[in-house]
Amino acid sequence: MDDEPIDTLNVIPFVDIMLVLLTIVLTTASFIATGRIPVALPQTAHAETGKQQDKTIELTVGGAIYFDGESLTKDTLTERARGLPPETSFLIRADRAIQFQQFVDVTDVLKELKFTKVAVQTRNTAK
Repeated sequence: MDDEPIDTLNVIPFVDIMLVLLTIVLTTASFIATGRIPVALPQTAHAETGKQQDKTIELTVGGAIYFDGESLTKDTLTERARGLPPETSFLIRADRAIQFQQFVDVTDVLKELKFTKVAVQTRNTAK
């Protein structure tokens, strides 16, 4: 039997593993930190059906914002949404001819208030 204590430790395999792990972390971190707003296009081939939404926000061409059928301003929408629990889901129904800035303003309000369950209603083009 060899009962001598180990005097040295070969760390090269450990360094190799750590470099691979570091490469994986840096690669995935660049995909996560892009900061893009996820947006569904106005027309899709496959529409999701059967989901019940808690709150509906509608955006019209004239710049009006409707929250559950009631006309509001952006500031009033912020105040109304602030009182809702963070797990509330929202369905945004936007006319395809609206200014994109109006859509971004509404999604910015929801993002600022930490709402994560936001969907955009689209029209199914598949026959």
